[in-house]
Amino acid sequence: MKLYWSSTSPFVRKVVVSAHELGLSDRLETIQTRVAPSKPDPALLPYNPLGQLPTLVLDDGTVLYDSLVIIEYLDHLAGGAKLIPSSPERRIEELRLHALCNGFLDLLVQWRIESLKDTKQIALINAFNLKASKIWTNLEATVEGLAQQPFGLSSITLAIVAEYADFRFPKLGWREKYPALSNWHQSIQTRPSLASTRFFDSSKPQ
Repeated sequence: MKLYWSSTSPFVRKVVVSAHELGLSDRLETIQTRVAPSKPDPALLPYNPLGQLPTLVLDDGTVLYDSLVIIEYLDHLAGGAKLIPSSPERRIEELRLHALCNGFLDLLVQWRIESLKDTKQIALINAFNLKASKIWTNLEATVEGLAQQPFGLSSITLAIVAEYADFRFPKLGWREKYPALSNWHQSIQTRPSLASTRFFDSSKPQ
């Protein structure tokens, strides 16, 4: 299987961490791909007309996107119900929390894009700040219950939220404001799936 990949994409990292957790990482061939809203990669577009990462091309030529669809497939490939519960009640709750964390990742990516512009939309940045504050508060109240659950899709996504915030917004200071969330992340950050897939900017010397 070929995974169109970037070392700085939190959505790609969700897939890679999930593959590690499922024991499938050695079956992924990663293809370095750089995408930007204003500069689609012409090599990616024939596989994914959205021009987005992650994109997974299966051995039979089937193409899967986005990250949730890919993880659903990998979970099924590994036997099913390992990262996403099969019972309707637990599955809906897992997907609900995943939606919050995944939406937060999308917000953080858009926030970063806007912050890099020469002319910034202050109203938009203020909206990012307001939404982020509400999401952090919600996650702080949720994480204690999450710590009692198996390390699944929502836990993976929340861990990546924490590390993407550290990676792209080091001055945000979220750990001091949200200690329960920080403590939870500290307790799981040495998992091999996370430790072996840290964010790094491949365009810069390491």
